[in-house]
Amino acid sequence: MSSAAPSPPATVSGASYAAAAVTMAHYKAADSKREQFRRYLEKSGVLDTLTKVLVALYEEPEKPNSALDFLKHHLGAATPENPEIELLRLELAEMKEKYEAIVEENKKLKTKVLGNLQPKDENIGL
Repeated sequence: MSSAAPSPPATVSGASYAAAAVTMAHYKAADSKREQFRRYLEKSGVLDTLTKVLVALYEEPEKPNSALDFLKHHLGAATPENPEIELLRLELAEMKEKYEAIVEENKKLKTKVLGNLQPKDENIGL
């Protein structure tokens, strides 16, 4: 009994065996990357979240017209709010308040200017 690696089958030439070995190594590398990516998705909770949303869609008594919109809506609700979005909302609210104050001030100033432009009755005691 020899401890040498088994030789390729007699029907496969050496060149085609080497090509097959390279192809097999390529598939193993691709499978390894896929497996790593799957573990990453699993650890980050993506697979769990997608599964829950797809189950919710499956259990919907009346299927929505757009399954993609259903997914977008439910995935959007499942993700935490981006802090930058909250800051922008606060800034928008402040800007709206400032705008309303400026519009009100503008109305008052227009009224004042129009009041000063109207001719006054000057009765000089005739």
